Formats: sequence, C-alpha cells, structure tokens
Amino acid sequence: MLVAGDIGGTKTDLAIYSVESGPRVPLTEIEVRSSDYPSLQAMVAAFLAQVKMRVDVASFGVPGPVIEGQVTTTNLPWVMDEVSLARDLNLKAVHLMNDLEAVARSVPVLQPADLVTLNQGESVAKGPIAVIAPGTGLGESFLTWDGAGYTAHASEGGHSDFAPTDAQQIRLLQFLLQRFEHVGVERVCSGSGVPNIYEYFRDEEKIAERPDVAQAIASAKDPTRAIVAAALDPDRPSELCRTTLEMLVSILASESGNLFLKLFATGGIYVAGGIAVRAVALLQQPRFMQAFVNKGRFRGLMGRVPVKVITTRAPLVGAAAYGLQSLTGERLMKNFTA
Repeated sequence: MLVAGDIGGTKTDLAIYSVESGPRVPLTEIEVRSSDYPSLQAMVAAFLAQVKMRVDVASFGVPGPVIEGQVTTTNLPWVMDEVSLARDLNLKAVHLMNDLEAVARSVPVLQPADLVTLNQGESVAKGPIAVIAPGTGLGESFLTWDGAGYTAHASEGGHSDFAPTDAQQIRLLQFLLQRFEHVGVERVCSGSGVPNIYEYFRDEEKIAERPDVAQAIASAKDPTRAIVAAALDPDRPSELCRTTLEMLVSILASESGNLFLKLFATGGIYVAGGIAVRAVALLQQPRFMQAFVNKGRFRGLMGRVPVKVITTRAPLVGAAAYGLQSLTGERLMKNFTA
C-alpha cells in the first residue's frame, strides 16, 4: 500500500491508498496543521502509528523545487530528502515532487464531478496542458504528451515578474516596489498576496473598511482567510475585501492567459488551489474570462481555450496517482476526457 501526502505551508493532507482503491478513493485520511510537527518524518510516523496500516512506499507533493530528491520547503522550515525519509519511515521508497507537479499528475485521472468549467472551449487531443494554482503561494506546472501518455513537469513560474495590465495594477506594482525588491506574480496572486492587495486598496486607493471587518482581520491568525470570508459574505460583503478579491481574480486570469501563450496549452488550462476553490463563484463571473482573453491579436484564439477549475484535492490525488503507478509499473490513464 501507499501513503501519499499534500504537504502545505499551512496544512497537510495525508492518506493511505491501495492499487484496488485507486488514487481518488483513500482508505483512510487525515488533515493536520503542518506547523505542529518538526519534520515530515515526524508527521508521517505519527499518522502511520495512528492508522496501524502497513505501507510499502510513499509519495509526497511538497511546496518548493525538488532537485535530485531533495527540497527545502518554501513556506516551512523543513529540509527533506527521499533517502532519509525512506530510512526513517522504514519504507521501500519515497518520492518527493513539487506540489504543482502533483496537481498536474492529477489531471489525467480527474472526473467531470471534480471540475467546474469556466470556458468550454475546444481542447486539442494530446495538446499541452497548463496548470495554475493560487494557494498559500502561486504554483504553475504543465503536462506534455510523450507518445504514450501525459508527462507532468514542475516549474517555479509563480515567482516570475508581475506584469500589470492596466493603470490600477501599475499603481499596485508601484506600491509593492516600496516593500519588496522583486514583485513576483505570487505577491499579488496567492493567499500570501491577498493582504498586499488589500493594503494597497486601503492605503493608496483609500477604500474604507468597516470597523467590524477591520477588527476581524486584525485579530485573525490568518488575515487572508478573514479577508476572503468578508469578501464572499452573502449577506453583507465588505467593499474593500470584495475589491481585493476581484483584483486577484483579474490578475489570475491574466497570468493564466500568459501561461497558455508560453506553453501553447491547447489541451486546456486547469486552475487549482485553495483560493480558486473558495472563490469559484467569482471566477464564473465575466471578469475572469474578459481578463483571460485580453491578449490583443490573440483574443480569438484565447476564447477557444478550455478553462476549468479543479475542486477536488488535486495535489493529494496526483501524489497518489504517481505512487500507485510506481507500485504497478503502469500509467493509470493514458488519455482522458475531463
């Protein structure tokens, strides 16, 4: 059997899988706060001791670039390597992959129920597929067809430069350049970027915040969660928080379009990540696709691109898909119609 995990800067999902159950149906699972543990070894050992199930191999999606089986995580003070993890956990093998590679690996095994369509479009069979995910940070990855199936590739595209598309976004960039030496797109298109946009609108655009919302954000352990909740409040949304989230949606759409153009991702764009899932109703509004297709002479082409939001726990599914593939030696799906 397999233990798989989506290792996040804030929380981690761990689960046990069998070849028979497949990567979408864990035998047992748990969600824990990452900061409650000193290392991945400690976290996984505690989980395995709790479930008392014998596993053979492990596969983890981790936040950071994995080089030769080693990674220093981006949003956690952890250093991990496959050899010591396998030794300490008494497993035959451990595989570490970038968390966005894990999301990409989930795409071929997704079902229609796992997706929300933003633009139906027309996918090209065996065309490249792009993945973008605003979570704690901003992740980007992609898949290419190798003649027998799709191969997933990691990237650190979320740290590429933020490219404003209008005067207001230019002012946002200028505001953030006073704080940061480099303003990557992650600074304005992720959970960690939400407070940056919020403070820009509050301090520079002078949009007032309601006292009750301001107090809730100031006292929150996670200001981003409080801002998003106030923006999406069905009864009394905060104007400042709503404007913040709408700006993020526009930036996400524009960066998704950039990713399509760089990869010529004719197989479609898949949007994942906690921010996207929570704000899916906003993504379904015209603002997202208007910003996505706004590529000048390529507007017509952009309108034909399939764009879908992944609503399931994609990194966990992708890590499980890889791990089960390593047990069986076979790809779980060579093609797909999601």
